[in-house]
Amino acid sequence: MKVLIVSDTHKSHRNLEKVLGENKDIDMLIHLGDVEGAEDYIEALADCPVHMVSGNNDFFSDLPAEEVFMIGGHRVFITHGHYYGIVIGEERLAKAARDRNADVVMYGHTHRPFFKEEDGLTILNPGSIAYPRQLERRASYMLMEVDEEGRMHFELKYV
Repeated sequence: MKVLIVSDTHKSHRNLEKVLGENKDIDMLIHLGDVEGAEDYIEALADCPVHMVSGNNDFFSDLPAEEVFMIGGHRVFITHGHYYGIVIGEERLAKAARDRNADVVMYGHTHRPFFKEEDGLTILNPGSIAYPRQLERRASYMLMEVDEEGRMHFELKYV
């Protein structure tokens, strides 16, 4: 199973369109918030199952603030991250993920890619595919693959 993970498009879809065009074989799209009213467009563009949460800029959105679901036998918790004080650290988010018995927690909000595995929990942020804030200012996303043995593999990619 191949999963495309993105965040913080903020109504700028050029890079998302490009990445989806290059990855036509994805089985799922996860968007970690700040879609700013473009939920329907993103779902139509993806042409696969989509999991999407609201971000701090998704005013009047009906999207859930967070979601827990399974991918290939792994329990995944997704949220934008702003309710967990993510800009000052992952501790509260990691605790929330463990409280939900998650194997993986994914968040956005910071516009900076992040990846850490600790004590059986994978914590990741794909960065922003539209408005990056890390030092190099390169738009980023992640690909997750679950192999035939059920192992997860993650790759940070740049547009």
